[in-house]
Amino acid sequence: MTDQSALLYTPDHEWLLVDGDTVVVGITDYAADQLGDIVYVDLPAIGRSVDAAEQIGEIESTKSVGELFAPVSGEIVAVNDAVSDTPDTVNHDAFGDGWLVKIRLGDAGLPDGLLDEASYRAGLGA
Repeated sequence: MTDQSALLYTPDHEWLLVDGDTVVVGITDYAADQLGDIVYVDLPAIGRSVDAAEQIGEIESTKSVGELFAPVSGEIVAVNDAVSDTPDTVNHDAFGDGWLVKIRLGDAGLPDGLLDEASYRAGLGA
């Protein structure tokens, strides 16, 4: 499990782990809980260029379908095929094995508006 205090968060319930010029992206445990039992994850192709806020995939649950948005601009350099094969990994380990994509940051770097853990949790009322 990733140390959640080392992460950045989006208001759309995604977490980011910045590792040099690469950002690991997943959804938070709150988002996974709100979705319910995740049954299908559609992730983008490796090599795809993405813009921040662009839809890059979908997460289907027994309750609804959620859209996955790129929190940063750059290039998809890895996808977690394990969550495609076993989607409920996101429910059980959202901050670890349930990561979704890795994006190599583009020239724009990190966008404004990312939150630290305390700010994210405060927004949830936690």
